[in-house]
Amino acid sequence: MTSILHTPVVPVTDQAEPDALQQVQDRVLWLSTAMVHHANRVRPNPSGLKVGGHQASCASMVSIMTSLWFEQLRPGDRVSVKPHASPVLHAVNYLLGELDESYLPRLREFGGLQSYPSRAKDPDPVDYSTGSVGIGATAPIWGAIARRFVDAQTDARTGGGRQYSLVGDAELDEGAVWEAMLDASVAELGEVVWIVDLNRQSLDRVVPHIAAGRLEQMFAAAGWQVITVKFGRLLEELFTRPGGAELKRRIIDMPNPEYQRLLRCGADELRARLPGTDPKVAALVADLDDDTLTKAIRNLGGHDLDALRAAFAQIDDTRPTVVIAYTIKGYGLPTQGHPQNHSSLLTVEQYEQLAAGLGMDAGRPWVRFAADSAAGRLCRDAADRLRRDTPAAVTPPAIPTDIGRTPSGTSTTQAALGRALLDLTREAPEAARRVVTVSPDVSSSTNLAGWLNKVGVWSPTERHNWFADDSETTMHWRERPTGQHMELGIAEVNLVGLIGELGATWSRWGQPLFPIGVLYDPFVERALEPWSYGIYAGGQSILVGTPSGVSLAAEGGAHQSIKTPSIGLEQPGCVSFEPAFAIEVEWTLFDAISRLGRPDGSSSYLRLSTRPVNQALAAVPTDPAARERRRRQVLAGAYTLRAATGATPAVTLVGMGAMVTETLAAADRLAGLGVDAEVICVTSPGRLFEAVQARRGQGDGPSWILDQVFPEHRAAPMVTVLDGHPHTLAFLATVNRVRTLSLGVSRFGQAGGLEDVYRYHGIDTDSVVRAALDLTG
Repeated sequence: MTSILHTPVVPVTDQAEPDALQQVQDRVLWLSTAMVHHANRVRPNPSGLKVGGHQASCASMVSIMTSLWFEQLRPGDRVSVKPHASPVLHAVNYLLGELDESYLPRLREFGGLQSYPSRAKDPDPVDYSTGSVGIGATAPIWGAIARRFVDAQTDARTGGGRQYSLVGDAELDEGAVWEAMLDASVAELGEVVWIVDLNRQSLDRVVPHIAAGRLEQMFAAAGWQVITVKFGRLLEELFTRPGGAELKRRIIDMPNPEYQRLLRCGADELRARLPGTDPKVAALVADLDDDTLTKAIRNLGGHDLDALRAAFAQIDDTRPTVVIAYTIKGYGLPTQGHPQNHSSLLTVEQYEQLAAGLGMDAGRPWVRFAADSAAGRLCRDAADRLRRDTPAAVTPPAIPTDIGRTPSGTSTTQAALGRALLDLTREAPEAARRVVTVSPDVSSSTNLAGWLNKVGVWSPTERHNWFADDSETTMHWRERPTGQHMELGIAEVNLVGLIGELGATWSRWGQPLFPIGVLYDPFVERALEPWSYGIYAGGQSILVGTPSGVSLAAEGGAHQSIKTPSIGLEQPGCVSFEPAFAIEVEWTLFDAISRLGRPDGSSSYLRLSTRPVNQALAAVPTDPAARERRRRQVLAGAYTLRAATGATPAVTLVGMGAMVTETLAAADRLAGLGVDAEVICVTSPGRLFEAVQARRGQGDGPSWILDQVFPEHRAAPMVTVLDGHPHTLAFLATVNRVRTLSLGVSRFGQAGGLEDVYRYHGIDTDSVVRAALDLTG
């Protein structure tokens, strides 16, 4: 059974000089406080809007981060810093010589230091972007898997190293934290270390029932090593005196709000409140001088450098570890322990008093240590120890643009995904070796079985496949460190967190990977926020949503997506596609892969369907030049699938994805009524919107596609139809300012047959025909 360790205090041996380390700790506290103070109290603020910052949340992390950076970390280690401790990270980087002084007055200023740590936007080293609750906490888990995959799949040697996560205790309320912690593969990741800043306060209040013991048990039950750092040296020494055992029991048993209230008390009030009804405790505290007593009540392990050092020395690198460090929010500041100190700022008077207490000049806040001082040498030694070599960037392998085969028969875009991946292994094996697919227990139902059988399943260690000799088993689950498919159970947030980190290896270790996450399209919205944050942090990946739309008719509203087409249009750093035919899946997938693993790269979202479509309807040109023109149009967002017979069509029918069958059938019906219809197949609303914006002087989208597909001389009333919300394509009417009717899904879905469901939502062939007749009169 996993043990829960409470750290004893051990003497300092072969460590940083204690006085120097304490000086560094004090300077980190001062700098982080001064950055927030300057941003709010000194820098001009013409708008008068709140700038903000978190002096108290920074203060609770100062000791932990000082101990880590100036004693513990090695070059291969990576650290995810809790969002509100961003100024502490910048203070540390400044003392290490990694941040220019000119940035310190520019916290939360345009072009300055970001509100929360950002790999993409901060000027100093940041290992993980944080800021969204739960995402930064779990990122080092996915970073550990990504590093192992890079080592197993490429010639790179990343050098190992621990993956630390500095987590605020309130962040443990986020369900994604526990989804990640409980994943089966995590128990084998011994390089993962979480340090929980247990200050027992949230944004608005002191937390009444922190249940630290329950947290310990939950981590232990998941196979984690649990190390609890509760008390510092002074309290531990007092516990050995007469009445000490009773004092310890009194502190442990008292409610958290009562303890937090004691932090606001002076010595006389402490002597009255702390003993409670225990005379032995009263006798012990009566003998303490005022300074010792007030220091003792604040002497928690998370602020004691010796206690932290002892805790870090116990980390077992064969399994993940959580260090639960008891801390005080606002430690060392006048606001410590105050129930509403989360966003509170020191007054000018308090700031000046803090400066005097730390031996600083409030008028010259950014002073570094003298180079020949003990603290200066400590900073220089730490900087030398932590210096990382910049990895040589590997150019991503070339990706084919077109394999040259034209699919026939009846097929689905979902099935085309698996075939395209298998084709890639034959046509471009070097590129295929860098592909890694991830799914939440839906590999077979998303047509990845063939790919999975070929490349195997990733696992931290090789596992025996007990069904290898079973002739009736068609999907072979061969688990090994070189496998290229990862299965995470039903946890979409884990999936996008993992593909985000797999998609960042090009910038961490110079090794590009091509991560493709596959999940049911209705659950893209569940995973959207962490996936979007991963894109913001520089993780380039492909998200495939399938099955999609109300075309998944029999499954009912719970599995029918409505809003996802517009998500693809709106997501920054992402190109979205909804192909109608199998050949378009190949073209768009290969284009999406070619965008990965490079400084100017981007992510992509493919929305695929289980709707069988006659592939002959694609009418793929046989002439090589015409075929290439079609491919370029598909990637630019649209193409003319069937031209009207006259010089100007009576109506333009614009269909997307699964609705191409109904769109073409409507055109046939209209032709029988004497209405000449042109059929446009949209493959990417996002690319078309970029083209519209570029035509108006905003952005650099492919405006040429509008001239080819929506030329002004062929402008006609327009009907748009898609298996999603109709507003996604409504903007197309603005290209030539034509009358339009936009058909789509704007109500919760229903279970039923495909025709019944389409009719219910008004996207069946009859509805398209009626809309066209209404527009043409």
